[in-house]
Amino acid sequence: MPGNSERRGATRKGASRKGPTVGSGGQQRKGLQGKGPTPKAADRDKHIAAKKRRAGERRDAALSKGGRAPARTGGSGYRPPQRTGKPKATSEIVAGRNSVVEALRAEVPVTTMYVASRIDHDDRVREALKTAQQRGIPLLETPRGELDRLTDGAIHQGLAVQVPPYSYAHPSDLVEAAVDAGQAPLIVALDGITDPRNLGAVVRSAAAFGGHGVIVPERRAAGMTASAWKTSAGAAARLPVARAVNLTRALEQLKQDGCFVIGLDMDGEVELPQLTMAHDPLVIVVGSEGKGLSRLVRETCDVIVSIPMHAATESLNAGIAAGVTLYEVARRRQHGGS
Repeated sequence: MPGNSERRGATRKGASRKGPTVGSGGQQRKGLQGKGPTPKAADRDKHIAAKKRRAGERRDAALSKGGRAPARTGGSGYRPPQRTGKPKATSEIVAGRNSVVEALRAEVPVTTMYVASRIDHDDRVREALKTAQQRGIPLLETPRGELDRLTDGAIHQGLAVQVPPYSYAHPSDLVEAAVDAGQAPLIVALDGITDPRNLGAVVRSAAAFGGHGVIVPERRAAGMTASAWKTSAGAAARLPVARAVNLTRALEQLKQDGCFVIGLDMDGEVELPQLTMAHDPLVIVVGSEGKGLSRLVRETCDVIVSIPMHAATESLNAGIAAGVTLYEVARRRQHGGS
């Protein structure tokens, strides 16, 4: 009933929390002021951007002192893999009976041979199996479905081999190897060569004429694939190939190491027979047949050299141009004169 003080919950206990005052009395003024603009992500302690910023500062501090960048480790002692900026090296699969036999004849470093179950044996298969047995290459009998997957649907004819990723040298290693042998460095650098067969041909010519190595850019350039191995005819097993993150900077470092850098171009300042620095430490830069030398690489060269030809409209591909130049330099070094 209304006004019944005995009804449960009807009795007011104590004064109201709001009290008799009207308004906030300034108690919420601080809340109305706000906290200002939202800080940047890098300034928030627990944000991933702030953690990356602090890690970068620690790394820069360590490098400025001549040390190595500190590695991040967890509480269990796990050390995550370091990112070097280089593409991850992957193995390569060579498929097809002719391709496999040619790779084995060229002494491509094969790690595994895959043979389809119940393959019909012909001369190529017998030669491949015999060579694998002589070299101790592991043989794996593989179902055709699995072989289709390994070769990414290529025509494998029941035979394929796995080639490990090539172990590239550093450009400075080529100069050090030549100096240790008491010889003037002779190095070939390729600018914008995308055909691995041209790379293999240059490696073969460099090995034949006393070169100490070949330098290729890390990006937008051919690498030491199985095709390059085959074209080199085994020379890739004897001559190192180095990879440069930035070819222009690598050439500048080689110049600081005492090498002369010459670039090959049809519109050269000097013709190859008039080259006077054949006995000096030399880096021969070869550009692509279509675009030639890039602007920065051309500006880095000490001199631009042309190969004289009878027809002005003719051009040489990278493999032949490098071979002709290497032969001329080797001839002069051998005879000690022009």
